[in-house]
Amino acid sequence: MKIGFIGLGNVGAKLAGSLQRNGFELIVRDLDIAAAQSLLAGGAAWADSPKRLAQMADLIITCLPSPAVVSDVMESDDGIIAGLGPAKIWLEMSTTDEAEVKRLATLVEAAGAMSLDGPVSGGCHRAATGNISIFVGGDRVAFEKALPALTAMGRRILHAGPLGSASVLKVVTNYLCSVHLVALGEAMMVAKKAGMDLNTTFEAIRISSGNSFVHETESQVILNGSYNINFTMDLVIKDMSLFDGLADRLEVPLEVSPLVLDIFKDGQARYGNRAWSSMIVKRLEDACGTDLRTPGFPGEIFDDEAEEPGYEVVV
Repeated sequence: MKIGFIGLGNVGAKLAGSLQRNGFELIVRDLDIAAAQSLLAGGAAWADSPKRLAQMADLIITCLPSPAVVSDVMESDDGIIAGLGPAKIWLEMSTTDEAEVKRLATLVEAAGAMSLDGPVSGGCHRAATGNISIFVGGDRVAFEKALPALTAMGRRILHAGPLGSASVLKVVTNYLCSVHLVALGEAMMVAKKAGMDLNTTFEAIRISSGNSFVHETESQVILNGSYNINFTMDLVIKDMSLFDGLADRLEVPLEVSPLVLDIFKDGQARYGNRAWSSMIVKRLEDACGTDLRTPGFPGEIFDDEAEEPGYEVVV
């Protein structure tokens, strides 16, 4: 299977790297050719346009920053759709709008190809080790054909249902991550102001009913002072806006999400679009005149699942 990969950013480059490590023939493209250098050095081919990449590949993967960018890459004169044909599969791994995935899928199918949406969850550190989770929506036949590539990129593969279902689950889970992050900042600041040791506080949360994946990862980069979670404020706002837009279309009256979205917009205004998302706790650090640092935390995220072998397909 020849795989074409477009979008070699923080997550995309790591997913493409996992495919290359697992022996897949890889064709890549990004607006910045420098982002592809390590893959090219490892034997990947370069495509001069999305159309050419689609012509060369059996499975075409997009992992891009926004629905607008995906639409441009798909629908431009030299875009992916122009290069599609029978038996090819488009796998959309961006965090995007389920209605937009479905709209583009009708164009893909008109060209004789199949579509899947397959956003990932678990953070850049897990994408780098092939330990990330992947939600997949779409026809079961297409899913089975893409499964060897999916299991090379991720450990837990969930077939979520029809096309678009994976994108719904992705914005739901990213919304929860954002809420947990804001809540963790408040919890740890209250604990510190109450005189608690933050190492002890971290462990108390970790072994309690208050624990979460966000605590076990993002609290570490808050407490070690790096804030480096490889995810930025602008991406949080994009993802939460997708969630709010979906809820609005479904006439679900939200209360928590609009408040958390406003908090992140304030963080974006204070610290910039490309500030790490975990820097949202700095609003509280600034307001309280103290930080949430503690000695003893590693400079990189400790992940006790990173070295576990194998994968799991959830039907």
